Amino acid sequence: MAVSKRRQFSAEKGICHMSETTITKLPDPSGFSPDPLSDVIRGGARKLIEQAVEAELAALMAAFSEEKLEDGRARLVRHGHLPEREILTGLGPVPVKVPRVRDRGASEDKITFTPSVLPRYLRKAKSVEELIPWLYLKGVSTGDFQDALAALLGPNAKGLSAKTVIRLKADWWKDYEAWKKRDLGTRRFLYIWADGVYFKPRMSDEKQCVMVIVGADEFGRKELLAMTDGFRESTESWRELLLDLKRRGLKQDPKLAIGDGALGFWTALREVFATTQEQRCWVHKTMNVLNAMPKSLQAKAKAHLHDIWQAGTRAEAETAFDFFGETYGVKWDKAVAKLVKDRDALLAF
Repeated sequence: MAVSKRRQFSAEKGICHMSETTITKLPDPSGFSPDPLSDVIRGGARKLIEQAVEAELAALMAAFSEEKLEDGRARLVRHGHLPEREILTGLGPVPVKVPRVRDRGASEDKITFTPSVLPRYLRKAKSVEELIPWLYLKGVSTGDFQDALAALLGPNAKGLSAKTVIRLKADWWKDYEAWKKRDLGTRRFLYIWADGVYFKPRMSDEKQCVMVIVGADEFGRKELLAMTDGFRESTESWRELLLDLKRRGLKQDPKLAIGDGALGFWTALREVFATTQEQRCWVHKTMNVLNAMPKSLQAKAKAHLHDIWQAGTRAEAETAFDFFGETYGVKWDKAVAKLVKDRDALLAF
């Protein structure tokens, strides 16, 4: 075995010396080898948590500093620490210790200390809780969650077993059921956007997707109005979703609806909200047009398409529309045809 030489620095003595060793460091057989930077970041996180906790404790002590016992001693004093515990974060497990206080007064209303940054029963940071539904949507099975999280957060990713995931899924479903039944009758939504979103883990062999409707009220505030599984091209699926919006209080027809031209949404819209005007989605249309053009032209053509929908008046939009056709129609007639066929729907409003 070859002798390895390395230069070492002693921070305490401030000297540098050479050392020889015949020991070769092997990789961690567990497959998880945290890099030094992660250790530094976790150490910094621990210090920041300690500083935040100490700041809250100092504020509590100051608030009761004037309260004394009959013999003159302070009523509230520090009293060691609670046992150290680990909080699972996006950086992996971070050990924390919470100080204790002792209320020496006789009052039944004892003063206790629970820092807001570290609630008493906190075991996982919110960022980790948000990671679980992301993995779920990516198609990670319940049985594989622990391995997936261990790869991301380290081998000590405790408390994230299959049972935990099943419990969280049940909680998500309760929240979703309550959300989709909420009352919409107190607000008026002037504009709605509709689209079907496909995920890699398909729900079935057919073209099933998540149908989404977003609304904007008279103040310009956007809100997710509905989200459910269905079939993107199915008029029946969209009709059911729109009727549910009306049942929950959306009685007045939206002024304008925006969506992709391929949706069964439009037929359903005309049945449920008959007076709503229709406009094709410029995001979808821009992608369709640019896909029929060479990449070398796409940036310039995209800017010209933006001139159409960003125009201040209908007349300016029509001028920009005609300019696009004249500029690209000779060589890229297929791209221009995709735009021209939906002219009225694109300039509808």
